Amino acid sequence: MVLSFLQTLGPWTWVAIGLFILGMEIIMPSTILLWPGLSALVVGLITLILGTDAAIWPWQAQVLVFLILSVIIAVVGKRIMKNRKYNESDNPMLNERGAQLIGQTAILSAPITNGMGRIKVGDTTWRVKGNDTKAGSKVKVVDYDAGTLIVETA
Repeated sequence: MVLSFLQTLGPWTWVAIGLFILGMEIIMPSTILLWPGLSALVVGLITLILGTDAAIWPWQAQVLVFLILSVIIAVVGKRIMKNRKYNESDNPMLNERGAQLIGQTAILSAPITNGMGRIKVGDTTWRVKGNDTKAGSKVKVVDYDAGTLIVETA
């Protein structure tokens, strides 16, 4: 069944596959499906030009060209995106709340004993690591490590 489907691949089938993959790209949160979608459209265009009866363009060649084109277009596209800095964010610390707090000062809500304590910043209570200090002291966040703020006396 699959073999008969592959043997009857026509240009519009490749176009439909390409459009389907590009439609799935809209749902996905990355550009991973963009490259195979474009490759399928290119193979569909080549198949439209050569026709399905061409001896040099059987379904095996179509699939092989699709796979090779997918890799080539992905490598070139990735390089273009990197050179144009599409992956850089306006706010690189957006999802790193602890790293955003580095440099800020806060008041200890629980004393630091045996190197561990707690501070409240905004609406969140954070676990802190630092030198033993009594509650109510002002501390400065100097680093962040795995959900723990590292502080020193301000």
